[in-house]
Formats: sequence, C-alpha cells, structure tokens
Amino acid sequence: MDKLQANMTYIDRNSDLGVSVSSVLSNPGIRALNIPNYTVFPGFCDVHVHFREPGFSYKETMVSGSRASARGGYTAVCTMPNLNPVPDSVENLAQQLRLIEDGACIHVYPYGAITVGEKGEELADLEGMAPNVIAFSDDGRGVQKDDMMRAAMKKAKELGKMIVAHCEVNELLRGGYIHDGEYSAAHGHRGICSESEWAQIQRDLELVEEIGCSYHVCHISTKESVDIIRKAKARGVNVTCETGPHYLVMDDSFLQEDGRFKMNPPLRSREDRDALIAGIQDGTIDMIATDHAPHSAEEKAKGLEKSAFGVVGIETAFPICYTYLVKTGIITMERLLQLLVTNPRQRFGLPLGKDFSLWDLDAAYIIDPQDFLSMGKATPFQGWKVQGKCMLTVCDGKIVYRAE
Repeated sequence: MDKLQANMTYIDRNSDLGVSVSSVLSNPGIRALNIPNYTVFPGFCDVHVHFREPGFSYKETMVSGSRASARGGYTAVCTMPNLNPVPDSVENLAQQLRLIEDGACIHVYPYGAITVGEKGEELADLEGMAPNVIAFSDDGRGVQKDDMMRAAMKKAKELGKMIVAHCEVNELLRGGYIHDGEYSAAHGHRGICSESEWAQIQRDLELVEEIGCSYHVCHISTKESVDIIRKAKARGVNVTCETGPHYLVMDDSFLQEDGRFKMNPPLRSREDRDALIAGIQDGTIDMIATDHAPHSAEEKAKGLEKSAFGVVGIETAFPICYTYLVKTGIITMERLLQLLVTNPRQRFGLPLGKDFSLWDLDAAYIIDPQDFLSMGKATPFQGWKVQGKCMLTVCDGKIVYRAE
C-alpha cells in the first residue's frame, strides 16, 4: 500500500455516508499531492445557492460559483431561480441550462420558478420545465396566496416534483431588515418578526397535509419553525427542511453595523439558535444549506439598512461546521456528513458517483474573503479562526479543485 493510501481516512461505499475512491487513486494528479495526513469526504451537496446567471453576472457567474463550490468540497448544488429572466418557462430555463453546460465544473441542478416572474400571480410552466429542474421554488419571496400555493402543490405532486418554499408573509415584514430583537431595539433598526417566517410554514404544512405533496422549507431561522416542523413530522407529513451555518453558530448579538451581517431571514435570538441546534441534533432539521448569495462590494457597503440581503458561504461551510459544531461536541462528524451529504442527496435524488474531496483537518487559518474564489466577498465569518482546509475536490473522476 502506498503512502497516499496508508494515510487516508477511508470511507467505504457500503457506509451510508461514504464513497469508494479506490477507482481514482491511480489518477496521477491525485498521487502527485503526496499529502501525509488528510481525510476523504464524499462530495458535499448544497440544495440552496445563487449563482446569479443569467442576469446578474456582475455578482457571480456559473464559472466562479461552481469553482467556489468545488473549493468548499461541494460537487452538487441546486441553483435558485431569482434570475433575469426568471426560469418560469422552457425558453427562459434554456438560457440557464446553456450556462451550466458551458461553465459549471461540478453538478448544477436548477430550480424552476413556482409562479411567473416569481410574482405569485400565475403558475409558471411547471409541466414544461419539470424534466430539467430539480424542484420548484420562488426563493426570495413567499407565495402569498393560499390558492396559488395549493394549485402549485397539486401540480407538483402530479409531476412528481417537490415544492421548495421560501416562507415569508409580506404583510408582517413592516420594512424590517434585521431580527426584531434586542439589537434592533437598542440600535434603532426596523425588525423582521419571527412570525413572518413561521406563519407561512404553518399554512403550507396544512396544505401539504391536504394535498399530499413533497415539501421542503428553505433556511429556517426561528424556534417556532423548528417546533412546527417537528410536530408535522411526528404526524407523518412529507416535509424536510434546511438551515444555514450562520444560523447555527451566530445570533443577533453578533451583529455589527456592516452589510456582511445582513441576510434574509436574519440572524435571530440566542433562543432561536439553541432551537436550531436542537433541531440538527434530533433530526428535525434534515440538512445544512449555505444560501450562498453573492453581491457586489457596492451593494454590501451600505450598512444594515440599505445593503442587499445575502451573504456568501459555500467556501466556509464545512470549516465553520467542523470547527464550531463537531470539534465542540455539539454534533458528531457522522451527523455533519448526514447534513451535508446523505440527507440532501437522498431527499433530492442526487447521485454521489465518484465525487469526493480531500481535507487537511489539522490546518488552522483565519477566514479572509479576499482569498475566496467566489466573486462575492461579504461574509459574517471574516476574521474567524477555523480548522479544515480542502486540498482537492474530484467530480465525475476529474479534479475540479486543487489547493495551491
């Protein structure tokens, strides 16, 4: 057995977490690394990213977004539809599919919009798009009308597709832009109440029970959301959900007067964060998704009130989760891999194939967004010390990222 094999932490294909890498160990590019100690992980899967093409290539491109994903150990991502044009028809979707074909170095699976233009007024061409989308979502906006969501769920069920919902009640937002909590009160900011999220989750789950469709909730952030979903699962409702790394390791006490702390949903209270942690521990929360949402430096330089919503996170997700959830004993490494690999791939029907990444888990460093491959640099984790550096990512047997 050569040095590379002898020092590998091997995850066997027979494990529900793992992938056999023996078939690609003969690749000269991999052997040439000659790293004495590293860990092999199956290719991570993020079901919630924004690569901004078509329409907003000044924020991110298919090339930069997929390269950033590969650097983070991700070999499969699902791209949200708030684009220009919105993928609400076969013709509009075709533009994104061409960009994926031409520019992506990993597997990229697009969402189709639920409604035309994501405006909530008319169903998009769900049937026409169904063969080429992973699921349907109006991410960035909640579907406000009960009858529209009911119709979407019925059609999605007929097509064998999932509804993936950004849950937000517009009339409860009241111009807010951070959590309606201690920080907003102390600093004179307008807050977003928790009910704006959980009330729509509650409505949607009642519709899911009525219709029987597959349903997934995006980026949950409140303790009420966790409780509602936990109870729905106990009743046998076909629901899964995700949260982001930032909601698990930060709360509104971490806020600074800087646009890199502004995302939607916002960082909530410590009690909400504790509930989310309990949710990843007991299985209520099925997966961790980054909601990687790059913007230009100008769009994020306007403070909490006026900066665009959204932060980047696909290059920091594993190091943050490993350092602050696994090494602190909050969850095991096995549970983290379920959240990053097994559960998202199983729920969304995404194969693993030969995809994997190699990590130096002893490498310690300070997060510096100027090192990111993503065009977006706004991260709340700037300056955080983490462990875990991706050395190599392989997708479909090809090296798609290699550390310098």
